[in-house]
Amino acid sequence: MIGKILGNRYEIIEKIGGGGMALVYKAKCNLLNRYVAIKVLRSEFVNDKTVLEKFRKESQASASLSHPNIVNIYDVGEEGDIYYIVMEYVEGKTLKEVIKKKGVLSADEILEFSRQIALALKHAHSNHIIHRDIKPHNILVTEDNRAKVTDFGIALAATSSTITNTGSVIGSVHYFSPEQARGGYTDEKSDLYSLGVVMYEMATGKVPFEGDRPVTVALKHIQEEADKPSEHNMSIPKGLEAIIIKLMQKEQSVRYSNASEVIEDLYKIKNNIDFDDIDNTLKIEDSPTQIIPAVTADEMKELTNSKDEFNSNNESTKNKGKKKDKRKLVIGSAIISALIAAIVFTFGFFYLSDLFKVENVEVPNFVSMNVEDAKELAGKVGLRLNISRKYDNTIPKDEVVNQLTSEGMKVKKGFEIKIIVSDGSKLATVPDLIYKTEMEAERMLVDEGLETGEVVEEFSELPVGTVIDQNPRANFKVAENSAVDYVISKGPEVVTINMPSLEGKTLEEAKNIISRYNLTLGDVGKEYSDIYEEGIVIDQNIGANTQVQEESVVNLIVSKGIEDEEVDEDTNENGPSARTISITLDDYTDTVNVEIFNIEDREEKLVYAKEHNIEEEGNTVRAQVTGEGSQEFVIYINGEKQETIVVDF
Repeated sequence: MIGKILGNRYEIIEKIGGGGMALVYKAKCNLLNRYVAIKVLRSEFVNDKTVLEKFRKESQASASLSHPNIVNIYDVGEEGDIYYIVMEYVEGKTLKEVIKKKGVLSADEILEFSRQIALALKHAHSNHIIHRDIKPHNILVTEDNRAKVTDFGIALAATSSTITNTGSVIGSVHYFSPEQARGGYTDEKSDLYSLGVVMYEMATGKVPFEGDRPVTVALKHIQEEADKPSEHNMSIPKGLEAIIIKLMQKEQSVRYSNASEVIEDLYKIKNNIDFDDIDNTLKIEDSPTQIIPAVTADEMKELTNSKDEFNSNNESTKNKGKKKDKRKLVIGSAIISALIAAIVFTFGFFYLSDLFKVENVEVPNFVSMNVEDAKELAGKVGLRLNISRKYDNTIPKDEVVNQLTSEGMKVKKGFEIKIIVSDGSKLATVPDLIYKTEMEAERMLVDEGLETGEVVEEFSELPVGTVIDQNPRANFKVAENSAVDYVISKGPEVVTINMPSLEGKTLEEAKNIISRYNLTLGDVGKEYSDIYEEGIVIDQNIGANTQVQEESVVNLIVSKGIEDEEVDEDTNENGPSARTISITLDDYTDTVNVEIFNIEDREEKLVYAKEHNIEEEGNTVRAQVTGEGSQEFVIYINGEKQETIVVDF
């Protein structure tokens, strides 16, 4: 694979890892000029439909997630018999490598890594994705100590079937939950159990259960209680140990309900906030609902034999009691009295039941009603309401979200109907992101229970990557999980221009052009010129038509005219004189080519040639020529002869 290019853009550089199903390579994206990680399905699995489907599920599950603590998925593709996923390339180590190197992590490190992993799980679970293979090997730690969860290879959407095939338990044996070990129902709490095992290993340097075979470790997860972390690390805070123990409860119902609760308790410990003792006991009702097994045929036979034996014994007793005939009369009288009492009771029961009969009513639909209207309706039909509330970002405050007794059911008057009423959106405070880096802004939003919205870049005097604006504003109250948009600086705007030609202009004209193009005039030097008269620009340090930034410094050389020549004392003759020829270009536009020839002995000698930009340099050309006596010159514009003039020197 080394050197191979996938998708016409991803050039494989080196192999950096691998697992049971795939190999991982470092590659360079030639389109965006960045390094990426590419997971390539092993060749032995490309014809296995089951494995291919699992590989596709990984890409679908991962691509739906976007979070600072989850490795991003950039692309998915296949080329021939190569199936691959393009991921974010993370510089750093796995959490497993960090634990191996340090042995036991500090309390602050455990709290911070655990919080970041829990934030990743919270995001995944809110998108109905269960990871099902949380372990230190699948957690990358960047150079700035950010934890990033990767490898959703065995994740399933929580809304689909989560019953694991008992013949094929999925997960890593040292880290998976008891329900995974049993091949039972897995949910978000299964990931939380695995998080507890990871925290246990960070705190103690070892996994809670060891064994010589995978099945031995799996049985320990189901049957045995792990040693307390403090038995291996006496310095672990009591509250942190309590969180680990609650996460690793065998019964799913005793663990934390969701990742948000874990994050909240971790926050309290980190900030030394007291919280109630964590209850790790299972709540069991005094009279729980049970499934009563059917009576088997053997049990029925046993009951029948017992009855026959009882009758036989009873007959024997009667024979023995023949001598006690008087008792028969007493027993008979008792029986007759009992019959009479039964008849009276029966008639009385039916009479009284009619007298105290309670009317049945039909349960109305309370859902979507205002809670006050629901109370009024319940009172009219003779029902009572048991109201509980919950935050809901999609349903207005005081609106009934659900009712636990279905609409249309027949119940007695006075029956209590349980309803759930929206408490509206749970509000969060928008943090102040201005002057923060983009990475800091992402973390601050996650900490407040908010999400990153639209991020745009604009030119600014602030450093690149600095937040320069945000919406909503800081300290504004918004619904939890709301998106916050912000603007990132991409540094000062650099404007480039096409350098104009200043040669042939007067110094004043050149200054005006420099000012108009937002350039800066630098040094102005002077030199003699045989071509340009005094005060005309003869050179510039930045060549014409060169792309330069605004406010660039332009240095000029201005003509001092022709240098005076000394008189030859022997001949007493002066050198050649200079004259300026002015040519008007009123009938031309854009750039024209101006040429001047000196006619000597009927031959034309080129003495001036220049391309003149009318828009930048005006419509007048001033050409300086030299000579002695009376000279004849021919002017050509764009190769066409215009006129012949005579100049006296």
